[in-house]
Amino acid sequence: MPYFYRAPGPQAHPVPKDARTTHSSGQSFEQLRQECLQRGTLFEDADFPAGNSSLFYSERPQVPFVWKRPGFWQHSEWLDVVIDDRLPTFRDRLVFLHSADHNEFWSALLEKAYAKLNGSYEALKGGSTIEAMEDFTGGVAETFQTKEAPENFYEILEKALKRGSLLGCSIDTRNAAESEARTPFGLIKGHAYTVTGTDQVNFRGQKIELIRVRNPWGQVEWNGSWSDSSPEWRSVGPAEQKRLCHTALDDGEFWMAFKDFKAHFDKVEICNLTPDALEEDAVHKWEVTVHQGSWVRGSTAGGCRNFLDTFWTNPQIKLSLTEKDEGQEQCSFLVALMQKDRRKLKRFGADMLTIGYAIYQCPDKDEHLNKDFFRYHASQARSKTFINLREVSDRFKLPPGDYILIPSTFEPHQEADFCLRIFSEKKAITRDMDGNVDIDLPEPPKPTPPDQETEEEQRFRALFEQVAGEDMEVTAEELEYVLNAVLQKKKDIKFKKLSLISCKNIISLMDTSGNGKLEFDEFKVFWDKLKQWINLFLRFDADKSGTMSTYELRTALKAAGFQLSSHLLQLIVLRYADEELQLDFDDFLNCLVRLENASRVFQALSTKNEEFIHLNINEFINLTMNI
Repeated sequence: MPYFYRAPGPQAHPVPKDARTTHSSGQSFEQLRQECLQRGTLFEDADFPAGNSSLFYSERPQVPFVWKRPGFWQHSEWLDVVIDDRLPTFRDRLVFLHSADHNEFWSALLEKAYAKLNGSYEALKGGSTIEAMEDFTGGVAETFQTKEAPENFYEILEKALKRGSLLGCSIDTRNAAESEARTPFGLIKGHAYTVTGTDQVNFRGQKIELIRVRNPWGQVEWNGSWSDSSPEWRSVGPAEQKRLCHTALDDGEFWMAFKDFKAHFDKVEICNLTPDALEEDAVHKWEVTVHQGSWVRGSTAGGCRNFLDTFWTNPQIKLSLTEKDEGQEQCSFLVALMQKDRRKLKRFGADMLTIGYAIYQCPDKDEHLNKDFFRYHASQARSKTFINLREVSDRFKLPPGDYILIPSTFEPHQEADFCLRIFSEKKAITRDMDGNVDIDLPEPPKPTPPDQETEEEQRFRALFEQVAGEDMEVTAEELEYVLNAVLQKKKDIKFKKLSLISCKNIISLMDTSGNGKLEFDEFKVFWDKLKQWINLFLRFDADKSGTMSTYELRTALKAAGFQLSSHLLQLIVLRYADEELQLDFDDFLNCLVRLENASRVFQALSTKNEEFIHLNINEFINLTMNI
């Protein structure tokens, strides 16, 4: 499973100098470079070899590519991507990205690094402009539909260009056959264009709003009004044409009237290098917090609010807005939710998931909110839509206060890693509500002296004597026989069979004398505990099927005294649940015994060993659950 444990809680916004090394050797670019200089060899990248596996993951090349040598931010962290300089060619020409100048290779090398980051060149196929712009700048993306854009859309584009934002535009396709199809006006459908400028020109006594667009092919241009050779330019003087850099070359760059741009293009994507709203003139200093998380089937992949039974199990992030905007009664913030590595996982059949998020007013509690809260409370804000894009981002203004932000996929049980970025004008405090581990187990009752036992306790002692025999102690083998005999008679729970190892774990938990057996008082405490656990299991068997859903496990374990982090829950689900995400009672019993054993060992060690205190309960249980 491609989901890795990360320390819970918000992380500092990274900068390029903090780039994480991605090479399998663990060496940085400088270290690899120095090694090659010492050896006197050219670098060959074993992580991204010059072969077919780096080109395609689903097919073989249709022509024999020859790799020749000529003479990067993702998921809210900067990455140091090291490549060698071998590039795929056919008949001495670069196969993929290339410059018009055949001796210029920087773009092809940059593409190779990006292909390595995503697993192959094929993974870049059908790429999204906004993905690349974010990955190369670490910026914040916004998308505008031209037919629904605000009235001041032209001013928004002007401001974006002045701030150094990256702008792309495209024409939608209705089906695969329309991809790369040329319109009568010379525009390519489904193609990624760049917006490179805006300006106004005097034309027959009127101010005409123009926009400059570039086709990255370096050819094939718009042929309508204000195109390179259109008659409109005859009414514009040479000095004005020079100011606008107007040429009649087929170089892929062209002007067009803004009204025509809105009529012919469907979408504009803007990558802002800061989160400043393009509708405003003020430039702000933004506070940024980043949360890395995962949706894992059976524990944290709850789907959207339409799926109430599981929605509450999604990751929950507490957002505290403490300061109002200057001169305002509300707090401005932007939330950007990104699903990670979907291109890299394409070779395993992964597609973009439909994602979004909701924001709720936080009650006066400091814990993971349960199902009943969402049954009776509506969201205060949410993403405009759930959509199958890599990133969903929206701006909000809410009164100061505490809120719970819930990122989710639309459908439950869908797995992915995600990155959640929160930008706020004033400092906002965020905290992962799923990282806390707290153990609250009741002290075992003191044994009752034999002469004070009730009639029921006397009957239980007689039963114990039958099981234990003359030594009045129960071994693991005897416990295995008794428990399996008793539990298999219960018709309201599904039960396979307790193993000898499980019974040894139970004895390890209850054995206070250290002789590896259970004496009467120890056996009685365990028997009472077993009855409580059976009642707990039945209480959370919502459909009375005799099994418990993993989505109920968080609440059931909390009722038993264990508040666990999402990561620990994920480990438990992986270890004990079946394919249908259900637990039989023996799985539930084994889980509780293991957890209680771990917590008691931790308590004993941390009391005796001061150095051990540096390892917290979350880390300790994490270790024991992995053994």
